[in-house]
Amino acid sequence: MICCPCFSWRLLLKSVIVIPARYESTRLPRKMLLAETGKSLIQHTYEAASKSKLADAVIVATDHADIAAAVTQFGGQVSMTDPGHVSGTDRVAEVAGKFDKLGLPDVEIVVNVQGDEPEIEGDAIDRLIQSLAKNQDAAVSTLATPILEKQLLSDSSCVKVVTGDNGRAMYFSRSQIPAVRDRDRIDELLQKTPPLFLQHVGVYAFRRQFLTKIPALPPSDLEQIESLEQLRFLHAGWPIYVEIIENTSKGIDTSEDYAMFVKRASKR
Repeated sequence: MICCPCFSWRLLLKSVIVIPARYESTRLPRKMLLAETGKSLIQHTYEAASKSKLADAVIVATDHADIAAAVTQFGGQVSMTDPGHVSGTDRVAEVAGKFDKLGLPDVEIVVNVQGDEPEIEGDAIDRLIQSLAKNQDAAVSTLATPILEKQLLSDSSCVKVVTGDNGRAMYFSRSQIPAVRDRDRIDELLQKTPPLFLQHVGVYAFRRQFLTKIPALPPSDLEQIESLEQLRFLHAGWPIYVEIIENTSKGIDTSEDYAMFVKRASKR
């Protein structure tokens, strides 16, 4: 008999991780296939995601034959998708629409892990799956981590989120939220427990039924103003639950990010 504490979660909800992996990248061309560590970036992400104890499968969703070949070569599962998708979520939704053909008809939760997250922790993924399992009204769950550095509050690349006492997201923004009228209090407020300022971490778990509806949801004005897709979900009235983690992995966006990752990987 399996005596793993996560076994009851498996009985409740079948979950699959889908990794959208687009070939083109403006800031770092062909980044999914970079392999200075001896493994491609997409292989690192696939192996990291596979450390989840609750997910039943990991699938790479790609738009290019070279990435598909790389995944097949290291023994991963891959699904080809439309190259015209404008977001990774749309790519993941296409795969979710094919689960019956892929032999996964009973999947209820789909976790979207970006292909440039080679250091994502399996425990973080499992927190998302558990969040949907325990919050029956949740359509989406995502992650956040405390902001402890003052400069991040004004950094538009650092997406912030505020939540209610029930853990549901109230709003996401590239601006500082909550705004502090008395600027002299910021250092004090950064030390509050529970944390007042939260940085959103762009990993999501979706209920399958909701995920397949996303491509048909019209973009909201808020989404377009902030350039944040999750605001479309909130605007449409779909609850997002936020799980707070202490440590977060670093995604690979630039050549500098990749060089630092290679350096960290060489020390393991």
